[in-house]
Amino acid sequence: MSSFVGVLVSDPWLQSQFTQVELRTLKSKYVSVRTQSGRVTVGDLPSIFVKLKAFTEMFKEDEIRAILEASYKDMDEEIDFESFLRAYINLQSRATAKSPGSKNSSSFLKATTTTVHHSINESEKASYVAHINSYLAEDPFLKKYLPLDPSTNALFDLAKDGVLLCKLINVAVPGTIDERAINTKKVLNPWERNENHTLCLNSAKAIGCTVVNIGTQDLIEGRPHLLLGLISQIIKIQLLADLNLKKTPQLVELVDDSKDVEELLGLPPEKVLLKWMNFHLKKAGYEKQVTNFSSDVKDGEAYAFLLNTLAPEHSGPAALDTKDPTERANMVLAHAEKLDCKRYLTPKDIVEGSPNLNLAFVAQIFQHRNGLTVDTKKMSFAEMMTDDAQTSREERCFRLWINSLGIATYVNNVFEDIRNGWVLLEVLDKVSPESVNWKQASKPPIKMPFRKVENCNQVVKIGKQLNFSLVNVAGNDIVQGNKKLILAFLWQLMRFTMLQLLKNLRSHSQGKKGKEITDTDILNWANNKVKKAGRTSQMESFRDKNLSNGIFFLELLSAVEPRVVNWSVVTKGETEEDKKLNATYIISVARKLGCSIFLLPEEIIEVNQKMILILTASIMYWSLQQPAEESESSPAEDSNIPDASPAASVDGESETPLDGEVYNLAINDAASDTTPSDTTPEVENEESPDKVEGKD
Repeated sequence: MSSFVGVLVSDPWLQSQFTQVELRTLKSKYVSVRTQSGRVTVGDLPSIFVKLKAFTEMFKEDEIRAILEASYKDMDEEIDFESFLRAYINLQSRATAKSPGSKNSSSFLKATTTTVHHSINESEKASYVAHINSYLAEDPFLKKYLPLDPSTNALFDLAKDGVLLCKLINVAVPGTIDERAINTKKVLNPWERNENHTLCLNSAKAIGCTVVNIGTQDLIEGRPHLLLGLISQIIKIQLLADLNLKKTPQLVELVDDSKDVEELLGLPPEKVLLKWMNFHLKKAGYEKQVTNFSSDVKDGEAYAFLLNTLAPEHSGPAALDTKDPTERANMVLAHAEKLDCKRYLTPKDIVEGSPNLNLAFVAQIFQHRNGLTVDTKKMSFAEMMTDDAQTSREERCFRLWINSLGIATYVNNVFEDIRNGWVLLEVLDKVSPESVNWKQASKPPIKMPFRKVENCNQVVKIGKQLNFSLVNVAGNDIVQGNKKLILAFLWQLMRFTMLQLLKNLRSHSQGKKGKEITDTDILNWANNKVKKAGRTSQMESFRDKNLSNGIFFLELLSAVEPRVVNWSVVTKGETEEDKKLNATYIISVARKLGCSIFLLPEEIIEVNQKMILILTASIMYWSLQQPAEESESSPAEDSNIPDASPAASVDGESETPLDGEVYNLAINDAASDTTPSDTTPEVENEESPDKVEGKD
């Protein structure tokens, strides 16, 4: 295995200001612009920097431009990567000066894992520790380590074995990780610790966290700013879990008609929370509009009005009468405590406008008393707007997969967020580099409808170039939100990505251009692997109903890495409950191994052909990356957890020759055309057979 060099900078001081994670992220941004435009100028920087999580809440694009204009005479001046880094540091110092003490805190709203000075917000750390102490106090494994002291580094020390983060993910989204797959010995060897962190990172992606810039080594070392960034995302997902129409159909009270409901479906949870807050504030007679969880709530007035409306039995005029913001904040928190809202913040955090902790506070209020009425007519309308189970599962899978790729745009709802074509172009550019003509693309916000159609026409055109089956499909079908066509397109895109990864891997290992990988190749590989291991299971196809008991996949996982399956916890898969236990275990074991997968247990139990193919291909991809002597060894029948195990590089900073996000289903080598096998689903627009592709 070749050694990992990383991004090198000629100036030692400049190199010392960044971690490799940060350098790779910034180099990626720099190269992306240079690839699209041929060069990078000072004038390109504002639009790049304003999207970076370190600056997104601190500056507007015009402010960044003004800062740069003060330092550079010519905005058309071409700059190299080192000048790009120096401009970043200059802006970083301005950000710190603008908001001392809070700039580098990890963010609930835009979870950052990239800072320069790596300072942490002690108030946030204390809040996360309180959350962990509260929700995991009775956990059989962790209770002997809890409660943690927020004034020490106990949180970071406890997180080093990976168990805490896995348990926290299960608190946020119950059932995500099968706890039978977590290594919970008192003393873990390096392999077992690495497995826990690999399971954690792949599971975090599977609930919607952005972990592109975090590797297992970061977690093993307990790097505070990265750990807090990840923990803040996990807690955010837990606190905002009910802010959607499926979980809380009463939210339909916030809108007036069907068009507004569609808009509500596409909003990220924190925007729904703001909408809910303003809905009640308007009823309470509060004249201002709250647009953020920072400056707009610093004086505490909005909180006083909100709580007086939601819980008048605990309220009084005192909080509104006082002129001192700190005193008002104290009264607000005392009022909230009467509603059993946990203390996520202090009066100081309110007055200083901590966005992370204020968001947590408002989410807590929503959970305990949302103040929405049960209008049966409106609620039945909301239920009509939600998708059937299968469509919802596929939308979830594709959404999480897209977000795992590390593109600039975060997708909250596939059917709403991709209709302007921009997200799909970003994904296509990621999985098939240089396929997108960015000069013909329009970036959001897009006001002119025909621009959206142009974007989507280019999406369809590229799909056809990649040999996707797109019969009578035009860009306008995506703009109109045709769910059937959107899901079919995304499935072909995901499948293409997986097959290209396998092809590129084979090309790399053989030192020459490899032949196309087909579905049949994947099927045959899996059957041969299981057979070589001395097992008897085989699958006839990716729709083989015998796969529903999970035994084949457990035998396949055991064949590629004997120690990863603990056969003592495997069931025979004869009952529905046993099938679910096996399916849940399969997903966690695959993630623990290093597979980045987004399916749910139901997909295995129901033998969803598409997801079964991706699961098998992901296991194959991991296996083929292992050294030949390791992958060809004949595994013992039941060697579950030996102490001495071959180490593998499975973290976000992978040292494999594929350079980078191999577990994010991202492609780094130039992709070539692929001819779909016979099992590729044909996408046909049945509603308009005469429609041809073209710009509307």
